[in-house]
Amino acid sequence: MSQLTGRVAIVTGAGSGMGRETALLLAAKGASVAIVGRRRDALDEVKKLIDERGGKAVVVTADIAQAKEITRLVDVVRSDLGTIDILINNAGSSSRVLNPRWTPDDEWQHVITVNLTAVFQLSKAVLPDMLAKQEGTIVTVSSLAAVNPNLLGGAAYGAAKAGVRNFMTFLHNTFRNEGLRAITVLPGEADTPILENRARPPAPEERRNMVQPIDVATAIEVAVTLPARAVLQEIIVAPTRQRDTAADLEISRWVGAPTDSQPSA
Repeated sequence: MSQLTGRVAIVTGAGSGMGRETALLLAAKGASVAIVGRRRDALDEVKKLIDERGGKAVVVTADIAQAKEITRLVDVVRSDLGTIDILINNAGSSSRVLNPRWTPDDEWQHVITVNLTAVFQLSKAVLPDMLAKQEGTIVTVSSLAAVNPNLLGGAAYGAAKAGVRNFMTFLHNTFRNEGLRAITVLPGEADTPILENRARPPAPEERRNMVQPIDVATAIEVAVTLPARAVLQEIIVAPTRQRDTAADLEISRWVGAPTDSQPSA
């Protein structure tokens, strides 16, 4: 019997990157996986791979920035798969403007909503199932931007990722003796689609030494499949080689600035 046979898992942002790889790994371990995201075609492709490998998955399209969508999502998963054992909060969003001098209020709010508020709402929605069983695992993908914020991720992203790290520690401290494992994963610079939002998207040769989605997914798999008596409370997954980001930081500083505030060429 596979390690997660009979367990029900939700993976958000499962259409690409870390979420996609995590969904595939958990399904391979026997979990019934709800693959969640906004793009139906990408989710269907992940489900097809899981089906071909003998796993079980359901597709749930949802915009987790909308509270009512979270309620619907959890209701669908309970109806189709059963009570929820594992939640992987992977979906994330970054702003186009990184410098708080220029960041529009709506960009700030969207990043906070997706990266922090939605994690709170999803966790709140699944807690009854987990506490009733006296066992459950919530994993949230934060970022090293939570502990070393800078212009690569931007002000909103760093603040949201720090907030969600704090919230997961709160869950750990509050519910560990009721069987809940609350786990934070902090990836360093990673080769995921979110890089395309950068002021200067890194070149292919720069991405080769970055953390890859499968690296983070493997760390999540290890944390989830450990015996329930043990918890990897916080996991850092960083590139072995660190690249020079000075030029990127300088470019990012001026994105969104009024023309008369831009440095002269």
